[in-house]
Amino acid sequence: MPSHDGAFLLEARGLHRSFGRVRILHGIDLSLGPGEALAVIGPNGAGKTTLLRLLAGLMRPTAGEVRLLGQPLGRGNHHARRAVGFLSHQSLLYDDLTLLENLTLAARLYLLERPVEVARTALDAAGLADRAGELPRRLSRGLIQRAALARSTLHDPRVLLLDEPFTGLDAMASSRLRDDLQARLSKGLGLVLVTHNLSDAWELASRLAVLIHGRWAADEPRSGTLEAFLPRYQRLAGA
Repeated sequence: MPSHDGAFLLEARGLHRSFGRVRILHGIDLSLGPGEALAVIGPNGAGKTTLLRLLAGLMRPTAGEVRLLGQPLGRGNHHARRAVGFLSHQSLLYDDLTLLENLTLAARLYLLERPVEVARTALDAAGLADRAGELPRRLSRGLIQRAALARSTLHDPRVLLLDEPFTGLDAMASSRLRDDLQARLSKGLGLVLVTHNLSDAWELASRLAVLIHGRWAADEPRSGTLEAFLPRYQRLAGA
């Protein structure tokens, strides 16, 4: 779905990524428009995390190009990079800083005004206001995940890239995250979400993409039910 000016929020064309002689991604094409949520699934080793890191500009492709807001995503394109929010398997939180200090630092790096206020608002929205003064190393996996999610969204990104965002979250926190993402999508966010448990993301996704051995085995609008889709996914993953 293109934006109002005909451009996509995020595009990838012919992405290849190799590590030495090992090819991880093979000619991946992707486009993402405002309000669109792409759920990416696939077995371990399919290249899902590598794809997200390329889309976030944290890794350079061996070949191909990523464009964000119509501009090539490179190290010098700071405006485009600030339009991305990224959640990885690592929380990107510093263990020796409190949650408030961590999010305040992130807000400053994004050049946001009133960074402390922005950080407090993000922690409150994540249900972590009472944990603002605590160190990440003293928190549970679920609380760290909630703080990491708050960090990835506090600058109101145009494109959000999430790697297993529901990991460690209880039912209430998962519901809060889905509600927050749905609200952001309604305002024009573009979302790419990698997950092993498609039930977490089924209702959010407008498109489904299956990555097998570094290639798309499917990329299509979500339709029907999860129960009907899962047998097809199992056939693709076993191919």
